[in-house]
Amino acid sequence: MNVLSRLDRRQALQAGAALAGPALVGFSLPAFAQRAQGPTEVPVDQLMKTGDLPDLAQGSENAKVTIVEYASMTCGHCMHFHTTVFPEIKKKYIDTGKVRFVFREFPLDARAFAASMLARCAGPDKAMPLIKVLFEKQEEWAFVKTNPTPKLFEIAKQAGFTQESFDKCLTDQKLLDQLTAIHTKANETFGVNATPSFFINGKRLQAAPTIEEFEKVLEPLLAQG
Repeated sequence: MNVLSRLDRRQALQAGAALAGPALVGFSLPAFAQRAQGPTEVPVDQLMKTGDLPDLAQGSENAKVTIVEYASMTCGHCMHFHTTVFPEIKKKYIDTGKVRFVFREFPLDARAFAASMLARCAGPDKAMPLIKVLFEKQEEWAFVKTNPTPKLFEIAKQAGFTQESFDKCLTDQKLLDQLTAIHTKANETFGVNATPSFFINGKRLQAAPTIEEFEKVLEPLLAQG
């Protein structure tokens, strides 16, 4: 049984619009400790250590600045960042070799876990393009009251999924555990408890994730000798 087939539509309707996704039956999300305020800065060497799953990264490995984002695929603010702000950051900083951008999963519900699993199963070259499309089409699968599986499969087919590979991905317990480990480390080690959360060379971005706020932080770092 895949993570999406464990959703109960009736409980989702009862939960109301305040929830990012439907309530779950037979699928327990990890019980993470919640921190009112995470640290404003974390050691870069700890932040950049990866677990079983490699980072989804864009940009030069030799870039002076590294941005690490923790995001949920069902987060509306994450969608807004990736569809409006990120393209500007990519053009100005990532594509020019000035900044390396690392995307890390912080799923908030079962649909976010499912979308993240599909991105990982797509492979390293197709993961970020699929994430881009999933954010662009977020309203079509993340918040619908009907079964989101058909729409997710329709999107996944663009990345080369067959029905067989789609079903296999969403029943991959090892992958689910690996994504859970990323979430756990982010929460317990770095104090991440909301999405999107950004660390720039280890320092948490405290302001709203607009291009102007990123520029305020990035430009001084890039100007350093």
